[in-house]
Formats: sequence, structure tokens, C-alpha cells
Amino acid sequence: MVYTKTYKELKVWTKSMDLVESIYKCTSIFPNIESFGLVSQMRRAVISIPSNIAEGFGRKSKKRI
Repeated sequence: MVYTKTYKELKVWTKSMDLVESIYKCTSIFPNIESFGLVSQMRRAVISIPSNIAEGFGRKSKKRI
């Protein structure tokens, strides 16, 4: 069985980072008035995805049912 050495090797993490990049590009064209509202909320939400994956990998946790 092959084990992953780091979370950066996970496909889900790399795809989530692609999503982060897309959201940052998309929100960069939003009006300035949204800087502290919708833009901030979208960016915080999207960055939490790869962050949570990395945190879970660091704990070497297994899914609980």
C-alpha cells in the first residue's frame, strides 16, 4: 500500500487550491463596496477548504462514522 507523504500530494487538496485561485480572480473584479462583505466572506470560505484538508492530514485522522 502506498501512503501519501504530504497533503500536497492529495488530488482533493490540489483541486481545492485551484478553486481558491479561481475565487480570488473572480472576486477581484467585484465592486470595491463589496470588499468587506461578500468578497471577504467568499474568500474566507474557500480558503477554509484546503486549510481543513491540511489540518486533518496533519492529525492523521480517519473518517468517523
